[in-house]
Amino acid sequence: MPRGCRSAYSRWLAVWGVVCGLLSAVLPATAQEALRNMQAGDANASSRTQQVQSSQQDYTYRNGDFRLLVLPSLGLDWNDNINLSHNNPMDDYIVKPAVGVTASYPFTQQNLLYLNVSIGYDRYLNHPSLSTFDLNSSSGTGLSFDIGIKHVTLNLHDWLNYTQDAAQNGAVASTVNGSVVNTESYGTFQNTAGLSATWDLNQVTLSAGYDHQNVLATSGSFNNINHASEMLFARAGFQVHPKILLGLESTASFTTYDQSGSNTSLNDNNAYTVGPYITLTPDAYFQMTARGGFSTYQFQQTSAAIQTSSQDSWYAGLTVSHQPTDFMSYSLAVGREVQLGIQSDLVQDWYVRPSITWNFIRGFGFNTSFFYEHGTQGVGNVAGNFTESYDQYGGGLSLQHALTSRLSLAVNYRLTLRSSNIANNGYTQNLVGLQLTYHPQ
Repeated sequence: MPRGCRSAYSRWLAVWGVVCGLLSAVLPATAQEALRNMQAGDANASSRTQQVQSSQQDYTYRNGDFRLLVLPSLGLDWNDNINLSHNNPMDDYIVKPAVGVTASYPFTQQNLLYLNVSIGYDRYLNHPSLSTFDLNSSSGTGLSFDIGIKHVTLNLHDWLNYTQDAAQNGAVASTVNGSVVNTESYGTFQNTAGLSATWDLNQVTLSAGYDHQNVLATSGSFNNINHASEMLFARAGFQVHPKILLGLESTASFTTYDQSGSNTSLNDNNAYTVGPYITLTPDAYFQMTARGGFSTYQFQQTSAAIQTSSQDSWYAGLTVSHQPTDFMSYSLAVGREVQLGIQSDLVQDWYVRPSITWNFIRGFGFNTSFFYEHGTQGVGNVAGNFTESYDQYGGGLSLQHALTSRLSLAVNYRLTLRSSNIANNGYTQNLVGLQLTYHPQ
C-alpha cells in the first residue's frame, strides 16, 4: 500500500509506534540528569511534530486553527506482585479511569502553543491504601510554547509526571541493609520547567537551555530522594552532510536534597558532562544517534551518615528509530550511564531496550518490547551507602484494535524479572491489562 494511501487509523498506529519508540529510547533512560533532560527535550519536540501532523483530522473541538482532542479511557490491570517481593508477593486488580487531553494552537507558522497531558486514577481493589492519581504525557510534552524569531526558536515548557510503578526502576530493592521497604508505594512526582533556545545558522545549529526540576516521592518511606536540581545545557551541531549531523554537547546540574544533614539523606552534588554526538538521517524513516563522553559527580557530603567519593566516569549511548515499511517500525536504545540513586548516591548501569511495532493486519497494531539493565548501586561508596549489584530484564506485548470507528481496545502484558547479589532482593512480576479508549471520530 503506498504511503499516501494509508487510512487515518493506520497513520495513527504508525505514529503511535514511532512515539513509543522515541519515549522508550529516551525517557526511561535517566542517564546523567541534565543530559537526559536535554535528550528528552529533543524527543518531546519530535513527538509534538508527529502528533500535530498526524492529528489534523482528529479533534473533539475545533475553532479556526485551535484544536482540542479529548480521549477518555478505562483500564483494568492485574498485577501478581505489586510489592516486588521475593517471598511474599501480593496481587491486586487495578481499575484505571483516565482522560487524555491534547490541545494545539499555532499563532503563526513559527509560534505553537501545545498541551499534552493525561490525568487518571489507579484504584487498587484489594489494597485501597495504594490507590493513587496518575499525571503524565504520552509525548512527554506537558505544556509547551514555541516562539520563532527569525532563525531563533525559543521553547518555554513545563513537564509534569506523577506515577507509582516501582518495577519501572531497576534500582528499587525490597530490602535495604536488611530492612524491608515498602516498594509497592514507591513513586515520584516530577515537575520540570524551563527555557531553551535554538539558533539555526543553516549548516550550524546552536542551542542552550535551563531547567529547574523538583522530584518528590509519593510515599514518606522514600522522602530521602526529594530534591531540586538546576540544569543547564549547551550544544553545537554541524551539518557536515545533508544526512550527517556532528556535534558537541555539555551539561551541568546542581542538586540539593530536602533532608540534608539527616541519616537517610543523600548527598548534595554537582554533575557535569561533555562529549560529542553524531546523528545519521539517510531518509525520513530512519534516524540513528550515537553519543558519548566524560561525566563527573562532585559530592558535598551533606548527609550525616552516607559518604560517597566524587566520581569521574564516562557515558555512551546509541538510539535508532526506523520505519522500513508501512507495516513495521522499530527502535533501539543501548548504552552505559551513571545516575542519581534511590537508596544510594550513585547507580551505574548498562542497558538495552529494543521495541518493534507491527501493523501487518488492517486495523490492528502489535508492539513487542524487551529491556535489560545491569546496575551497581553505591558507586563511590565510602561509608553508610547501600551497595548492590542487580540485573533487571523482561519484555512486553501490546495489541491495539479499533472495535468501532470510535472505540479502540488495547491488551497489554509486561513481564519483569530482577536478580540481585543480595538475598530476597530479586522478584518476578506479571502485569496484564485491558484498556478501552473512546475516539471522537
